[in-house]
Amino acid sequence: MKSILFAPLALALSLTACGRADGEALDATAEPREATSVWRAQLTDGSDGRDWPAFGRTYGEQHYSPLDQVNADTVKRLGLAWSYDLPVGNPATGPIEIDGILYFASGYSIVHAIDVRSGKLLWQYDPKAPEASGHKLRQGWGSRGIAYWNGKVYTGTQDGRLIAIDAKSGKPVWTAQTMGKDDYRFISGPPRVFDGMVVIGNGGADEAAIRGYATAYDAETGAQKWRFYTVPGNPANGFEDKAMEMAAKTWFGEWWKHGGGGTVWNAITYDEESDTLLLGTGNGSPWNRKIRSAGKGDNLFLCSIVAVDAKTGAYKWHYQINPGESWDFNAAMDMQLADLTIDGKLRKVVMTAPKNGFFYVIDRTNGKLISAKPFVTTTWAKNIDLKTGRPVEIANVRYENGPVTFRPTPVGAHSWVPMAFSPQSGLTYIPAIDLEVTFDDSGITAKNWKRTGGMALDYGVRPDIRVPAGATVLSYLVAWNPVTQKEAWRIPTPGHFNSGVMATGGGLVFQGHPDSRFNAYDAKTGKTLWDFDARAPIVAPPISYWVDGTQYVTVIAGMGTSAGLFGPLMTKFGIDYRTQARRVLTFALDGKGTLPPKTPYTPTAPADPDFRPDAAAAKAGEGIFNQRCAVCHGGGAVAGGVAPDLRTSGVILSAETLTAILHDGMLVSNGMPQFEELSAKDRENIRHYMRTRADDLRNGRP
Repeated sequence: MKSILFAPLALALSLTACGRADGEALDATAEPREATSVWRAQLTDGSDGRDWPAFGRTYGEQHYSPLDQVNADTVKRLGLAWSYDLPVGNPATGPIEIDGILYFASGYSIVHAIDVRSGKLLWQYDPKAPEASGHKLRQGWGSRGIAYWNGKVYTGTQDGRLIAIDAKSGKPVWTAQTMGKDDYRFISGPPRVFDGMVVIGNGGADEAAIRGYATAYDAETGAQKWRFYTVPGNPANGFEDKAMEMAAKTWFGEWWKHGGGGTVWNAITYDEESDTLLLGTGNGSPWNRKIRSAGKGDNLFLCSIVAVDAKTGAYKWHYQINPGESWDFNAAMDMQLADLTIDGKLRKVVMTAPKNGFFYVIDRTNGKLISAKPFVTTTWAKNIDLKTGRPVEIANVRYENGPVTFRPTPVGAHSWVPMAFSPQSGLTYIPAIDLEVTFDDSGITAKNWKRTGGMALDYGVRPDIRVPAGATVLSYLVAWNPVTQKEAWRIPTPGHFNSGVMATGGGLVFQGHPDSRFNAYDAKTGKTLWDFDARAPIVAPPISYWVDGTQYVTVIAGMGTSAGLFGPLMTKFGIDYRTQARRVLTFALDGKGTLPPKTPYTPTAPADPDFRPDAAAAKAGEGIFNQRCAVCHGGGAVAGGVAPDLRTSGVILSAETLTAILHDGMLVSNGMPQFEELSAKDRENIRHYMRTRADDLRNGRP
């Protein structure tokens, strides 16, 4: 099978009432949220669901709305209330809603405020992140979400700013620079707010020597409150705290020269009861532990859940999901809080379904593992030892004796798009992925490996990701019982990457798909109860909220983030960067809105009569393309809708135009980074590779 990664890469209510978790109807005459600070109560997991004020709605990140006006009986009446068109750019973002105003960031953290009642834009704020990002623009796809606290909306930008925006006027209140201006970190994950503070992490460990950390700021002033590093730095400089001193004992060699990794790029959860912040940490930098840490050690706190004191950032406990991680099996997928009765005892737990394919239930008071079982085909480890909490790995899984093949892959059995937990059904709903990978570091050693300059993908190992032999289904929506650690139901979903999930008190589960369908399923059985043609792919997670006696459901449609990396797997959906629709879609019972037809798309290469094949130039160009371009423009130069399909672009016909873009940065404001370090020969080799792939398209070759 040819590789697809061409890179090393619930009761029914009337229409005028809405249910709460306790069955009491919401009071439609209640004072506005700002006047009463009711919005703060909405952040608790047991809140009535009037608003959706945070990425996961509540501190516990359950992605669950207790509202039940839209339920299994009424969902067939769900219709489009209004839509709002967005410009070209990444729309895969989780919106929030407070007191009838919908807020979201599209593209590179361009924040919008829309009146839910009318669907009209109230204000828009553009931080001009591409122009400020420099090399940071070379990875990441813009904002995955925003946050709200006390009349302010918070967004992180690609260039590392955390910005507080006045929710009424759309004007910036304060800005904090969360990282060095010229380092290679960037922000793509949503900030989280809690108790008057806002916390943010960053990404970048796949491209550069990055040391992970998370930072908390005063939500009113932007003053830094604390910073927690996730991996130790150079011992010669001393350690910031006892946690780093402890972690350093699990590292070997001169790890700090490689950064270490462990970035907090996505998952952050606040446990209000214990005033604890849970940080989900990322993979090692580089992936290959032989290079990163002399092939030894657990490398704390990579691929871990780390609990810190929310007020001070002081270490409390940790659970490491993949000790000594070597496969990009990071633990940065969403972490959900719940109180579950397990073996007759009420347990306060945190649940997560990370990349490695096991579903974990952990005691959130002390970090002790309760249970872990695979929720997809998982062959890299036999099981998780409940006594030690460590995986029982298969032989050679660290590719110490040559190449090794297993499932799942660095794409993850579950990626950043959030799962949902329903306290009503007791089930967790996971957007699961099923692909296969071969890891091979033949010829790569700690002595001869060095990073590719200028922030480019370089893992210290070659991961070859592919469709498993004979597989026809590459993704699923899995309903999982966290108490029994057993599957309740599973349904196949289109493509290899589907949207985030929302569960509701109406007994429903909502999820979108790359084939443009937005579905509502029966939470108990998985039966499809409602289906809407969004006429655009959906990656972003949906939300639900209550305004003037009506329950609304909102989702943002359009392809974005890493979902488009594997273009060859997306071609059947006909998603084009330039022509696809990007829209905010808001639904309510008896909505009568309509959408224009979807623009059909078939990739077509421009005529290139002067093209003459040159295998050596194409191979050289492919290598550069894979490290610097494929992350957006797709493996094999087959785009998945996140960036233009360069096989169809007239740019590749002109060396001068390509130079203006790559070397001179002509399209930086559009989100296309500058690669000024590439020589004229490098640029010509890239151009020849793209012309070769265009020729393949013209002649029907894969």
